[in-house]
Amino acid sequence: MADFSEFANDIKAINDFLENNAFENAENSIVLDAMNYSLKNGGKRIRPLLTLYFSELFSGDHDAAIKLGCALEMIHTYSLIHDDLPCMDNDDMRRGKPSCHIAFGEANALLAGDALLTEAFFLASQSGISPQNTNLAVKYLSEFAGVRGMVMGQVLDLKFENTAPQLNDIKKMYSLKTCALLKCACVLGYLTGKKADNAQINKICEYAEDLGLAFQIRDDILDIISDSQTLGKPVGSDEKNNKPTFVRLYGLEQSKELVNSLTENAISVLNSFDGHSNKLINLTLALAERKF
Repeated sequence: MADFSEFANDIKAINDFLENNAFENAENSIVLDAMNYSLKNGGKRIRPLLTLYFSELFSGDHDAAIKLGCALEMIHTYSLIHDDLPCMDNDDMRRGKPSCHIAFGEANALLAGDALLTEAFFLASQSGISPQNTNLAVKYLSEFAGVRGMVMGQVLDLKFENTAPQLNDIKKMYSLKTCALLKCACVLGYLTGKKADNAQINKICEYAEDLGLAFQIRDDILDIISDSQTLGKPVGSDEKNNKPTFVRLYGLEQSKELVNSLTENAISVLNSFDGHSNKLINLTLALAERKF
């Protein structure tokens, strides 16, 4: 099933929080406008949904999950703003609207991304979970978003342009660039309900690694078979920037098979947890089959 309507109420709760509670007491400015422009410009809200559903799986605190998930969405949004800049992928459209730097100028877009990253840690510190788990939440946000995670994935993405990296190189890039924030989302949800257990966290990360690889390969496929109106961003960017992808390495059909195999693995890990979540299973399936 690729229908996201099942998650509509939860997406609304996430969007309501971002609309009404993000950046409280911040002074109005063009940078704040740019932050809101990008943060509130739609999106599937995959990361906060994962935080929310893992919180439910482990009987966690709903309000804390919303806050931590939205903190992660701020980090994700900052990464998109910076990714679209001329010095990176140089994309003029995001989610069907002009990219932040087109709407507000490069300097303001850069500052908006910086501010979103910083605000994410402020919000995470206000989640209301135990001090011990708050410290862990900040640790995992830093680890998965920074040079041990997403940022290093972006570094490898740029490094591998116009080269011919091996399969393990591409998998490492995807693991850092995409899987890291998905791991963070799931672990943050877990931390709203449980005292941390490393074995459980490792299992959660195993799920998110398979989910993230499937998600990124599906992204690569859509960059070829979809259109800009459906995706809300330019298609053909990977080819334009001569980026290494699974599709370039294996072709469309084998890449589709990989998405299916990784998705089955992810669901198998989900089924190994003591609890059960139809929402998590259905979200995993929906992401593998999505058209946008």
